[in-house]
Amino acid sequence: MKQLSLTLFTLTVLLALTLSAATNALNQNEVTKDKATESRDVVGDKELRVQSLKNSSMAERLEDALNEHAVDNPEEIASMVDESIRNSTARRNLNFFSCGTGNPIDDCWRCDKRWYLRRKRLANCGIGFGRNAIGGRDGRYYVVSDPNDDDPVNPKPGTLRHAVIQDRPLWIVFKRDMVITLKQELIMNSFKTIDGRGANVHIAYGACITVQFITNVIIHGLHIHDCKQTGNAMVRSSPSHYGWRTMADGDGISIFGSSHIWIDHNSLSTCADGLIDAVMGSTAITISNNYFTHHNEVMLLGHSDSYVRDKQMQVTIAYNHFGEGLIQRMPRCRHGYFHVVNNDYTHWVMYAIGGSAEPTINSQGNRYLAPVNPFAKEVTKRVDTGSSVWKSWNWRSEGDLLLNGAFFTSSGAGAAASYARASSLGAKSSSLVGTLTSGAGVLTCRRGNMC
Repeated sequence: MKQLSLTLFTLTVLLALTLSAATNALNQNEVTKDKATESRDVVGDKELRVQSLKNSSMAERLEDALNEHAVDNPEEIASMVDESIRNSTARRNLNFFSCGTGNPIDDCWRCDKRWYLRRKRLANCGIGFGRNAIGGRDGRYYVVSDPNDDDPVNPKPGTLRHAVIQDRPLWIVFKRDMVITLKQELIMNSFKTIDGRGANVHIAYGACITVQFITNVIIHGLHIHDCKQTGNAMVRSSPSHYGWRTMADGDGISIFGSSHIWIDHNSLSTCADGLIDAVMGSTAITISNNYFTHHNEVMLLGHSDSYVRDKQMQVTIAYNHFGEGLIQRMPRCRHGYFHVVNNDYTHWVMYAIGGSAEPTINSQGNRYLAPVNPFAKEVTKRVDTGSSVWKSWNWRSEGDLLLNGAFFTSSGAGAAASYARASSLGAKSSSLVGTLTSGAGVLTCRRGNMC
């Protein structure tokens, strides 16, 4: 028996050393290839290319590793092997390569150390109602090198305004850190991605972003804050058109009559009106992984109670963190179908989710932490509507975690079929919300490292 135990122990140690050596060999190979590619930069309008390198012989590395001196604590190594197997099994069960968060958007791309050479893979990682937004995936790269916005009618090449108005698909990136103070609304054209990864990009202290009567837009990795009212000026919206703009409200991102829009991993705060507004028949929208702070009316979805075209609106709000300094409208909905899933609500003053004009609200797997104020514990608010009217609206809370006295007032028949048009992805357990939203907001992305 002692001989058998010794044999099993020896095999365990050899297995541990083999796995450890294999990991070291793979990591060394990654480092070698990273050094070969890290110095490459995006230049001008040229496509990025990945240079392939030859792999080192794995067998030689394993043989050398087995000749190393024994570890000091073999039981610790055996425990590490067991943990590695458990983690690997858990990740396989997610049905995609995972860095361990369980957030399907992030697990789709953030594990790649060469994200900067494969930026467009992001376009294949969307979820929810806006999952088909491809942005500028099928176009060329455009590098913004100039933060200025001197002339909204005749923008200079190299500026963000010059990039977003082009008629062709573009994947827009930034040469360096910059603060862009816009003189007038940044009026985007269709099939554009604004990708702030790898640079610290702020759109602040002036006008902000307008997505109007267009389609297929991705906005990722921007700090958007301190947006001001602007207007009563001429502004270019395409290479062939400019026109007079009346006063804009000062939203961080204004979505107007547009579809297939994905707003992901941005940090938004302190704007003149809303942080994100979607109105006038906009639909097929996903708002994910954003960090919202220091604002009153956070998000408006639906133009007015009388604007019935918003009945077609479908919006997914997923994996966001609604944080410090927020008061209300997270979101405030009208008419359409809204899937609020796996968000973290840590602050509100008045309420979190509100609505009027019979919207369908499907709240699943969220974490709601009520404020201290005993009169503000309710998550929901029916705006300017009596209970005899709103009692038939389809609002439900399913699997939400309600903390510090928070409560969600449900209404409607409660039949699952009523929520089919307000369901866009599978909700995860509310106990995982802290992990799912841990990366909400702008990510710190450095070349050669995972974001």
